[in-house]
Parts: sequence; structure tokens; C-alpha cells
Amino acid sequence: MSSVEAVTVRDVRYRYGDRIALDGVTLDVTSQSIFGLLGPNGGGKTTLFRLLSTLSPLQEGSVQVLGRNIKDDLFEVRRRIGVVFQSPSLDPKLTVRENLTHHARLYGLTRSDYQKRINESLAIVGLSDRSNERVEKLSGGLARRAELAKGLLHRPELLILDEPSTGLDPAARYDLWQYLSTLPQQGVTVLTTTHLMEEAEHCQAIAIINKGKLVAVGKPRDLRAEIGGEVVTIESKNAVELTRRLRENLGIEAETRGNTVRFEQSTGYRSLPSLIEWAEPMMESISIARPTLEDVFLKRTGHRFWGEGNDE
Repeated sequence: MSSVEAVTVRDVRYRYGDRIALDGVTLDVTSQSIFGLLGPNGGGKTTLFRLLSTLSPLQEGSVQVLGRNIKDDLFEVRRRIGVVFQSPSLDPKLTVRENLTHHARLYGLTRSDYQKRINESLAIVGLSDRSNERVEKLSGGLARRAELAKGLLHRPELLILDEPSTGLDPAARYDLWQYLSTLPQQGVTVLTTTHLMEEAEHCQAIAIINKGKLVAVGKPRDLRAEIGGEVVTIESKNAVELTRRLRENLGIEAETRGNTVRFEQSTGYRSLPSLIEWAEPMMESISIARPTLEDVFLKRTGHRFWGEGNDE
């Protein structure tokens, strides 16, 4: 494994009985970066999270975390990673500091060490002034920060998060990602699962997973750039007929989904007036936008992000 790779996954396959959850997944995560596993619920990302966080045993393929094989060096991997789960793991009746103290003791830290580390972790997530408050009194955003402080307490080299913004309002979600963005500068690699497109845009690189397969890997801007031009969406009660006419009269290959006609247009906004004039008798509305990660997903899979998927 290269020294710049925090995680290396090679041809990983995982089954739940007869159902395939991961089907030959291969990817690399660069150290001191933010890497996102993006996919619809049931696409396979949570299964991969469980493998990387050592919660589930590896069945087929190989995984190296921080230069260690998770089969051969399981306990060393656990010592060097931090994990933040989707479900809350803090005791709501204890204060933030009490929760972190119990966690530190589980890692065998001495009192002199963990007092310093607790203060450092609380400072990183901006909770120094709330350390003596019971967790049940905190807002969802502040409680999530406390979870993050717990995951950072033993100074992990890799922080793995499963849907970290679950249950947070937009303002709290923004604050959380502001904190996460500072961690690579402190030597921490961040790997997170998400089903939210806007969160994936915060990552330096992403892997899009669908039905257990890796359908795209790269920087968000590079993946969007492969679409080219803009995406035109037309709502029509005669979508199938409109799609046929676009192909036969204008040479435009469009996709039909229900009452929606969608296609890519390299000339973008310049062609919009003439397109509106031509399609007006058959259309209800028309919109044009820059490509998104959902457009990438649609192009790679043939269906929309929330259209299909398996249960994890």
C-alpha cells in the first residue's frame, strides 16, 4: 500500500445469505483527506462501513487500514481508528465530560493523559464551555459534536462516520461539516457514508455505491464534468411522444421518466429560447441546470438516486 493511502479495498464481496451486499468493490482512500461513500439507502455503503470499522468480519477480498490488514491486525486497526455511529452512543444522563471519561478508560488511558485529551477534543469541536452539561440537555447538533469528540479522543489516524448528520437541521449540519473540514489539517483522514448529495460535495473524493457495486469514484467536480454542458428537464403530459420528436426532429437523445423528459445539452442556455418555442405545445414546464451528482448517478446506473436499491 502506498504511503498516501489510508484505506485500500480490493475486490471485496459480502453476502447476507443469498443476497449480495457488496459485489467486487475496489477503492483507495488518500490519507489526510475527506472521502465520502455516497449511495441510496440499501446500496451497500453501510455494509462497507461495518467492514472498515471492524464491526463485521471480512468474507472475500482484502482490506488494509493504515497499512494493516484487518484480518491479521484487527486490534491494531481498532486502536488507530475512531468510529462515529449513526445512532447516538452517548449516555444522555451523563455530562459530556463524563461520557468522554468513560470512553477514555475503555481505551486504557491514564488519568493524566485523558484529562488533557478530553480538553483537546472538546476544544476541537467547540464544546469546551458545555462539557459539564448532561447530554440530554444538548441540541442535536451539539450532541453530534460530542459524539465526534468521543471518536477523536484517542487521537485516531482515521475517523469513520456513518451518516453523521442524521437528525440534524441544516444549520447544525453546516456546523458539523465545518468541523470535519478541519480534521485533515490535523493529520486525520475522514471517511464518511452519506445519502445526501450536498454532503458529498464537501468531500475531496467520493465513491458512489449502488446495489453493492461501485459505479463511480473521483472528485465531485470531475464526476460532474463528465456530463458535459447543462441538463435540460421538461415536464410533459405526452413525455413519450415528446422524447420521440426530440430524437427524430432535433437529433436529441432524451430519457423519459413518467412525465419527465431529461437530456444533456452542450449549448446550454443559448439554445433555451428556440427549444422552448419548439417544445411549448407539449410541455408543462422546462428547467435547465448545471450537472449534479444525481445526474452522474443517473448516467452511470440508468435510474434515479431514489428509484431503486436493495436493503442493507
